[in-house]
Amino acid sequence: MRIRAVFLLNNRGAVVPFHHQYLIYEKLREWIYDFGQQDSLTHDFCFSGIKGQTRVSKFGLQYFSSKITIVFSSTNDFLIRQLVDKIFAHQQVTIGNLHLSPESIEEEMLPELKESNKYLSLSPIVLNLPESGDAHKRFISPETDEFSDLVFDATIKRMEASGKFSHHELERFTRFQLVPDKVYLHRMKEEEKKFSRIYPIMTDGLKQEVRGYTFPFELHAAPQVHQFVTKAGLGALSGRGFGMMDFANTNIPIKSLKQQTAPAVHVTVPQFLPK
Repeated sequence: MRIRAVFLLNNRGAVVPFHHQYLIYEKLREWIYDFGQQDSLTHDFCFSGIKGQTRVSKFGLQYFSSKITIVFSSTNDFLIRQLVDKIFAHQQVTIGNLHLSPESIEEEMLPELKESNKYLSLSPIVLNLPESGDAHKRFISPETDEFSDLVFDATIKRMEASGKFSHHELERFTRFQLVPDKVYLHRMKEEEKKFSRIYPIMTDGLKQEVRGYTFPFELHAAPQVHQFVTKAGLGALSGRGFGMMDFANTNIPIKSLKQQTAPAVHVTVPQFLPK
């Protein structure tokens, strides 16, 4: 189940870091632990960054739209429905410096998935869990078999840990190939733009770093694998806000699930950036 949570932004002009998934994760961990679904948060859950009208500043992303959107997704429908109730139990939610009021929830109606589908990265793909040393931060070209193999290994481990697939089923999912959009990658190189960066994560107050990749790609895999990754993310650390994908060249129908029952108190507080 994939949902779009729409929030009113009560303090337009507020700033959050460029990569702010760890701020969303801290809020989610607090909520999801309340209803005992922490295993799903680890294995079969993912979410996007905060989507809205922004301006880049030296302090991060400054948000100017009256509304922002975060996409949450999981193979565990119960978890998502509990999360919806939790969101609407609060008149205001604070993520970093953003003060948000929940407005509505929309469900994305996923299309029929084939063995080959084209995707966009809504959040960076991570290949490895953080470990001692810097091996997990090494750059690996997405055009290599090593990259595809590492994505597969990280994904299949989460599929196994989710408990939703038998050993026999997992053995049948060995056909897996991630093919990046080479035109996009080459254009990024020519324009000296980055499609791979080092991103921070927080674990029990300790800052760690991982390498993530963001680019369009085509994935060849069993339909069951596509069903899992479109709801639970691709690669490692999906529960930390990595590996969420969107469909390329496809308009996803949506269904309204929940709306606020009364207008939220909405006050715009001017934000001034330090000089």
